[in-house]
Amino acid sequence: MKFQQLTLEDKPLFDRFFKERRYENAHYNFTNLFMWRKAYNIKWTVEGKFLCVKACWEGETFFLPPFGPEEGLADVVEIMLEHAKEENFPFSFQGVEGYMVEWLEKIKPGYFSCKPERDNYDYVYLAKDLIELKGRKFHTKKNHVNSFRKTYSNYQYVPMTADMTQQCIDFMAAWCDERGCVKGDSLDCERNAIVDAMNHFTVLGFQGGAIFIDGKMAAFTYGEMNNNDTAVIHVEKGRKEFKGVYGVINQEFCAHNYQEALYINREEDMGIEGLRKAKESYHPVKMVEKYIVKVK
Repeated sequence: MKFQQLTLEDKPLFDRFFKERRYENAHYNFTNLFMWRKAYNIKWTVEGKFLCVKACWEGETFFLPPFGPEEGLADVVEIMLEHAKEENFPFSFQGVEGYMVEWLEKIKPGYFSCKPERDNYDYVYLAKDLIELKGRKFHTKKNHVNSFRKTYSNYQYVPMTADMTQQCIDFMAAWCDERGCVKGDSLDCERNAIVDAMNHFTVLGFQGGAIFIDGKMAAFTYGEMNNNDTAVIHVEKGRKEFKGVYGVINQEFCAHNYQEALYINREEDMGIEGLRKAKESYHPVKMVEKYIVKVK
């Protein structure tokens, strides 16, 4: 297998593969892979009808499941198994959706072990729930949003344009300072990924929005349609000093961009307790389960 580094010029090819079948994993789109390509050393190659992606995080090399049809899967998996052996790293697929687990079991019964990655399950919500916040279960959320709007009655929601990207980059520098980022740590990697996306805003083609209070950016977010009925929110960042700003940027962005979507995927909680509580509090209607697949 001859892998190559991921570049901006690869977007049409990746977009073609991702549109050939339905993927629910929030990471399976070009924007997400591109913005994290440096942190994860993402490389790719095409084998027959399959797009194959390899990555490395904290010294562990792994594959994403091959993107393509069920037909021919056995052959490409054998090629990937052989590549891992040749390159001397333990074979594994990460971020595997449920249907792929079934496919792998069918082609090599009893060969693979499969472990759920609960910390990486994606939270999926009804778009109308996030936009309308209707009903008793969203009563507290609606109160927080209303309190913000009362406290900061002069706030403005502004759709993201290319001339706002530098403000988002500056925002992330301040965000990182607030949290004590250390060069090379996970927060620094996240900041760098977001900056990379902002620097390629026009070409990547995602949508975004920001909240301004007295001319100061208080929050920003961006996302895109991940499949025919589901939008994915890639990033949502707010300043701590503006209580309730996360709830408002979430509602405003979805209302401005995803009225026609059925679902909103707000990605995983990474096992962070506070983030898990926050994502559960919006009452997801389903979770996108993900698995790690290894050789037994």
